[in-house]
Amino acid sequence: MSSNCQDVIIGLEVHIQLTNLKTKLFCSCNADYRGANPNTFNCPICLGLPGSLPTINKRAIEFATRLALALDCKINNLTYFFRKNYFYVDLPKGFQISQYNKAGGKAFADGGKITIKLNGIKKDIILNRIHLEEDPARLVHKGSIATSPYTLVDYNRSGVCLIEIVTEPVIASPGEAREYLKQLKSIVQYTGISDLDLTGAARVDANISIKGHKRSEVKNINSFKEVERALKWEIQRQRHLLKRGKELPQETRHWDDKRRITISLRSKEFEEDYRYFPEQDLVPIVITEDFIQKVNDELPEMPSERSVRLSRDYNLSEFDSENLVLDKDIADFYEEGVNLDPSFGLKEFKQFCNWLMNDVSRKLNEENKVLKDTKLHPKQLVDLIHYIKEGKITTKIGKSFIDEMMEGTSISNIIDSKGKKRISNEEIIEKYCVEAINENPKIVEDFYTNPKAIEALIGKVMGKTRGQADPGITREIMNKLLEEE
Repeated sequence: MSSNCQDVIIGLEVHIQLTNLKTKLFCSCNADYRGANPNTFNCPICLGLPGSLPTINKRAIEFATRLALALDCKINNLTYFFRKNYFYVDLPKGFQISQYNKAGGKAFADGGKITIKLNGIKKDIILNRIHLEEDPARLVHKGSIATSPYTLVDYNRSGVCLIEIVTEPVIASPGEAREYLKQLKSIVQYTGISDLDLTGAARVDANISIKGHKRSEVKNINSFKEVERALKWEIQRQRHLLKRGKELPQETRHWDDKRRITISLRSKEFEEDYRYFPEQDLVPIVITEDFIQKVNDELPEMPSERSVRLSRDYNLSEFDSENLVLDKDIADFYEEGVNLDPSFGLKEFKQFCNWLMNDVSRKLNEENKVLKDTKLHPKQLVDLIHYIKEGKITTKIGKSFIDEMMEGTSISNIIDSKGKKRISNEEIIEKYCVEAINENPKIVEDFYTNPKAIEALIGKVMGKTRGQADPGITREIMNKLLEEE
């Protein structure tokens, strides 16, 4: 695929379940459907039975207001719900209750932006709107959607509250999309409206086109991590078709995350196909300025604000503070940790950040976990920094402790069980240095023309002591022995 993405046009529609709501959008059914038996959290309203009447969940309006304020959107004081008509097995009513920003209707909020940084360059991803709607039922397939002999329907999810965030078509590459979604996930986490680490809590529809050609919509990409892969594949597919002189149809496609390809589902519906009209069973939603101000006053510190404060209070670089705040749990962990010990200063603030963002985060990524999946406690990192500072263990030894630390084991217990302490006894270190010199005459010979060869000899000592020899003492003794040669 060409690296030039200037001719790529991407717009994203992100559907986020408001998982921190206890009930569904229009009824009092339990919204926490995960792990429940299929088709047990239902009532006449979320099943769309004749004569049933929906009622808006007031808390959902508050959550949507929180997000609109965090995204710098313009909240509309008067909004309506509309019926989006289409027949599909996941919609028992034959329509979805959503919001529509045409024909006299307005979205919950218009505009807004998210600022991303890619390769050191900042860019505003402009939003078109955010709006509320109900989630359809969940379709269950045996294996792949393309090969499953049947489809099962679980209506437990039907009616769960979604908020949809729609961008303008201003995203120019899969990399920009990845950064946008990282920032959006962070903002949602800070507002407290949803836990996006839950399976299915976020789904993305991506509209992708090559400039001057019709677009494809890739539906229901079920995780933020898969979006970049899906976009890369779809751009490559469209470019290959164009190179072969093929015309690109406007269509809806599905991302198969097992085969990592998109497959055609149907020709793309157009807006008029949905026959939007106002939902007559729901009254208009009036949002007063007093209500907006009250929600704004209770809004917690957002990632961008926290980044500036952490940089100021703990003397962190812009790079460190911006990465630290992306995950609220990690930022909370950091602040708790650096404030546990009054003796901590600027040096320790930086060290704590390095351990958290490098070694701990690397382990989380390798195991596809988040911090709350572990038993790691801030005091463990505080103790680790002290043990290294006091010379009881080396940094290399400390790095080998990460696995057990994340299982909740204290540093002292790890040291006792592994017997991994720093070797500072000069007689012991000299013995290993002599062995390294005697066993590596070629490196010793190189040292006299290239003093940097001493690093290789020190490395041999570290290998013999499993990284426990004090590096400073080892270097001093090695230099002394080589001068005597």
